Amino acid sequence: MFTTREGVIGSRRRWRMSALLTAVLLTCTAWQPATGDSSESSAPRPPRPERIAVERLPLPPTSPSRDEGACTKAVNPLGTGCMGSDWNAVQGGGFTTDGRHVMALVQFTGAPAAPDPASVYQGRQLILIRVDGSTFPNGDPWKCVTCGSGTRDGQYPGAGWEHPEAFADGKRVMMGATVISCGRHHIVSQACTPDDIRAHPIRWNVRADGTGETGSMRELRLHPDGRHIGFSSVAMTGNRFDQYSYLARLEFNPAPKTGSPRVPRYDLHAVTRLFDTAGNAQPVQAEERSGSPGRLVIRPGVPSVGELRGFSADGREVTYIGYPSESSNIDVYAADLRTGKVRRLTAHPEYTDPVTLSPDNRWTAALDTRGSDRQMFLAGMRGVPPLTDLLTTSAVSSVRNNGQRRFFQPYLIDRYGDRGNYFGQQINEGDTGPGGIGDPNWNAGADPVWSPDGTAIAYWQRLVSAPSCGDSNPVPCPTSTEPGERRTRMMVAKLTERDPVRSPKVSVAPHRVPWGTPYEPEDRAPLRPYPPAGEYVLRGEQAGTAHVRISWNEEGTNVRTVKVSYENYSDGARRILNGTEQVTRESPSPTVSVLTWHSDLVQTTPSGRVLATKRSSPDGMVLTVDLFKTMFEATGTLTTTVGDRTYTQPANGT
Repeated sequence: MFTTREGVIGSRRRWRMSALLTAVLLTCTAWQPATGDSSESSAPRPPRPERIAVERLPLPPTSPSRDEGACTKAVNPLGTGCMGSDWNAVQGGGFTTDGRHVMALVQFTGAPAAPDPASVYQGRQLILIRVDGSTFPNGDPWKCVTCGSGTRDGQYPGAGWEHPEAFADGKRVMMGATVISCGRHHIVSQACTPDDIRAHPIRWNVRADGTGETGSMRELRLHPDGRHIGFSSVAMTGNRFDQYSYLARLEFNPAPKTGSPRVPRYDLHAVTRLFDTAGNAQPVQAEERSGSPGRLVIRPGVPSVGELRGFSADGREVTYIGYPSESSNIDVYAADLRTGKVRRLTAHPEYTDPVTLSPDNRWTAALDTRGSDRQMFLAGMRGVPPLTDLLTTSAVSSVRNNGQRRFFQPYLIDRYGDRGNYFGQQINEGDTGPGGIGDPNWNAGADPVWSPDGTAIAYWQRLVSAPSCGDSNPVPCPTSTEPGERRTRMMVAKLTERDPVRSPKVSVAPHRVPWGTPYEPEDRAPLRPYPPAGEYVLRGEQAGTAHVRISWNEEGTNVRTVKVSYENYSDGARRILNGTEQVTRESPSPTVSVLTWHSDLVQTTPSGRVLATKRSSPDGMVLTVDLFKTMFEATGTLTTTVGDRTYTQPANGT
């Protein structure tokens, strides 16, 4: 059953029936199962839905305003600070090593002026939250770790705080490109005081002479061995915007002689770009042959690492957003750091991004837009080869959000991923009313995190907020039911039917990744080698062909147009594809794409029964996307019909 602090929602029997019915309905009406996936033939039967108890985690009181002194003793009698109420007031983090606490970054506000002792509760700070219902000695269920320590978010250039992760020693926490240390004390210990807290920036040297500030890093994740990290970095090569991911070894440098800042810091060594420039290591490859047309080959088994998402608990695999296996279907993959063997973690046509693997590596906790139908007009037709994705992936990814409205909900998926009639289990299925644990207006933020023993998953949520609702936007702004009407909250899902698992033996990350490329300072990010301009044939796995024409821009830096004509194309999943699809991209700036999308596709069974169609309006759908704003804006239409369900694009601004 679902449990909240207010009581029980639904019986076990009713919940199981609801979960099973939802699974069947969503699977049958929303998308056709990818029964041709090679991994499915050896996968076991999907697990049954399990009972999950979802609870709100306590947070500091909400300040009535941002004014100095607004957080009075009437609001917080203990004088331990108040938090803001807006959309960015909380960012959830990982569990501590003892499993009793979840970390979070909280925006404190309304503190009184110094010398009032409560003046330290101001700005973005790291807190610990008790997840077992107990309190700290002062009576609070949470404790601020960095308040009064003299450290602050953004203290060092390029080292902003985000996504707290605990080192296995329990004494350090990585928060973005900063490591917080409590010296010889565990972070959760009462002996750890603000005077003990130190902040050490992480520096990636990108200059041959070792000078200057750190290279630009984002989405930093701690490897389980505590000696390595992974991160992503945005690269501009010519006018092409791209993102690569890296693995590096952390080394503490107590007295740096070069580079900035010259404070005790962590330097990165043995940096490897998780990318192989070899032609046969690309997901879409043009094979050399004489004459025209050429031949295209799709290689779904190569590690095509885009944005890094983390590591498996045993340290053997890196998780990442990869090149799609199916057109417009953005999924997450895991690749073995030593062998490069790839497994697909998700396969639903909706968008997946933040994921965390369980301590026993048997489960994935994923934040996904499935159930919202947000991406179905693009990806609802299954088994279409990822050809137009040579130029659409970034734009398709950006449809998932609408500014301060996210569509992520947390899902639990077994190791073998989506298959057949199984698409995982929504963790927070339940009360969908205002403020309920399943309220669709409360959307999850990255990342979901597992407890060390695998019996709980913590996640945090934001309530859709202006300008993505209200005023001229057709989506009304909901009123928050949280304390002080704050628009953020922290949740913990307890997997009540599970026994604790033992921590896995951690494999130390390799010094060099065989399928990666060693990075040297001042190395330029490479251009991803897409097929050259020309005409090609892609043969179906079972039958038929796709005739492909690829055109590049005048500068020769980007694919501009992909046109595909399918003739009885079959991937072996008892579905046949016919029709045409063409996408042309204009790039007014490196981060803005204007896609003109023409589709006229029909997918049938061998007997001729129509499974799905994908059709655009006569002038095509013209989609404009700014990668940094993620606001949906389009003219024309693109409509996908699967069975008796029709999926249309969102209205502009929603």
